[in-house]
Amino acid sequence: MSEYKGIKGFQVQTRTEDPVPYAQALADNPYVGSWASGGALNTARSLLSGAGIQTAALAIAGDGSPVPAAGSDTESYNGTSWTEGNALNTFRYGASGIGLYTAALCAGGANDPGSVSNMNNVESWDGSNWTEIAEINTGRSFMGGKAAGTQTAGLVYGGLSTYPATNVLAVTESWNGSAWTEVNDMNTARRSIAASGTSTAALAIAGQEPSDSAKNESWNGSSWTETGDINSARRLLGGSGTSTSTLIFGGNTPTVTLTESWDGSSWTEVADLATAKYGQGSAGASNTSALAFGGAPNTTATEEWSFSGLDPSTTPAAGYANAITGDFYYNSTTGQFKTVNDGGAPIGTWSSGGDMNRVATSRWSAGTQTANLASAGGYAPGGRLALAEVYDGSSWTEVADLNEARSNEAGAGSGTTTAAITYGGNHPGFSTSNESWNGSSWTEVGDLNTGRRALMGVGTSTATLAYGGQTAPGSTYPGIAESWNGSAWTEVADMNTGRAGGSGVGQVYTAALAVGGYDNQALNEEWNGSAWTEVGDLNSGRGNQMGRAGTATSGLISGGNSPGTARMANTEFWNGSSWTEVADLSVARYGVSGQGGTSSAGMAYGGNNPSDTEIASTEEFSADDFQIKSVTTS
Repeated sequence: MSEYKGIKGFQVQTRTEDPVPYAQALADNPYVGSWASGGALNTARSLLSGAGIQTAALAIAGDGSPVPAAGSDTESYNGTSWTEGNALNTFRYGASGIGLYTAALCAGGANDPGSVSNMNNVESWDGSNWTEIAEINTGRSFMGGKAAGTQTAGLVYGGLSTYPATNVLAVTESWNGSAWTEVNDMNTARRSIAASGTSTAALAIAGQEPSDSAKNESWNGSSWTETGDINSARRLLGGSGTSTSTLIFGGNTPTVTLTESWDGSSWTEVADLATAKYGQGSAGASNTSALAFGGAPNTTATEEWSFSGLDPSTTPAAGYANAITGDFYYNSTTGQFKTVNDGGAPIGTWSSGGDMNRVATSRWSAGTQTANLASAGGYAPGGRLALAEVYDGSSWTEVADLNEARSNEAGAGSGTTTAAITYGGNHPGFSTSNESWNGSSWTEVGDLNTGRRALMGVGTSTATLAYGGQTAPGSTYPGIAESWNGSAWTEVADMNTGRAGGSGVGQVYTAALAVGGYDNQALNEEWNGSAWTEVGDLNSGRGNQMGRAGTATSGLISGGNSPGTARMANTEFWNGSSWTEVADLSVARYGVSGQGGTSSAGMAYGGNNPSDTEIASTEEFSADDFQIKSVTTS
């Protein structure tokens, strides 16, 4: 008998468990940066210069006690320990280092601790010795402990010309390997800045103007442009990276441990240094690998920045068995051969998000998992809200109230956090009201033709479908559907089965689902823009508003009321023809709100828990769209 390897050309993998989505693995093992201790310098010092990368760095000169004790010292780092090397020809502190640990420059600096006479002296390092070369045009110190570029293509900028410290410079000079040329000045004169990048793409970060600065300027090879400020103004800080990927750390304002990361457009605070310091040396070529050494108060300490966890830029990560479509393997725990197929139910999980500011049930929802608008809602006994809140992916913020307080009890609401509408509801009667949200305020616009509550709806602020609902006391559930064009509602074809309290699933008004409803219906109807068609029923009938996400061909619902008015945690996924139960909510609830752009990024918030208490908790669903199937031999 032929072996599988002989037929297909590869050996069948054996695994002890089924793979999980990379997104979930990343949540379990997030990619985060942190500082760790490295080898200590031989000579404690501050205001020193640095060059190189984390595992091959150069510490140059600096301010010891007295200055000559460190002012000409050179030490090289191999990723573990520092080794003393040959000294500079001229001792100094507050100079700038440029390049690699085998090919570097040391430019400018101060060599007189009394009057601080600033120098234009430049020396070149060949890996073992320093040689004096062409001087910079403007003598200065405190440009920054590390400048931009290489030994043959460098850039120095800013600095201090003479005391007092208010005599700061915006002067920029470019080095071509043989001579220095003055080029365009920075927009803001500063000293004691952090630098990163190359001679044609650099950053000038923070510093002193003379007040501590948060400014950040970008160099494109010919001119400087102001770009995103750092979060905490400071001077005498370290830096590592490129013009689009930089890490800054430490500094004096007063002395801090703060570390910030630049992604090319904004700064984010990340893990702090272990010890607050300023005037430290720095080395590194990115915001993922950096070195901080020395610093004031004079120290020998070295800290190394690195990342741990699964890298989100690599899917799957090295050594990680992701759920790859088309994969075939043997699960030794279950004794089954299995395949990973596309288009099945998403394998995912619910996780906690930020709590809402107000407990309530039966809110309208619009938007996505990371940008959601919740409006109105109900609370016991019989209260109704005009409140609106916006979610940014981690926390809720109260925004302007609706003009009319009401609750809904069904999955409706259309649009985004900056352009949405809220229609119908209980006020306490059967409302026709329709209000439009522009991102800052609500405006009453064209009313529904038929007042109702517990209706469903999908769409945008200018193209919406509203359907079903209760129009009068008792079981009065017509199948009325209306279409909104941004100015008026028009009646379109009725649903096949009138109902209320279900959920509308979909993103556009021409392709929607009407799922579940009062009397705990499992019924599901699909709208194609002109007519309704009954399609696959839910596995578990439910009503009283469910969370919803996705489209008419790939949808997700969660929560609701099951027969006997029991709250549900069940979540079901729709693949365009049938429903599959997937991961449950952590808290069973009905009157739950939530809207997501895709079936793999849903959300559920608010509602009534099993104790019949309104809650404020938010849950977020994350998954990959794939399906694991057992292979049978029959």
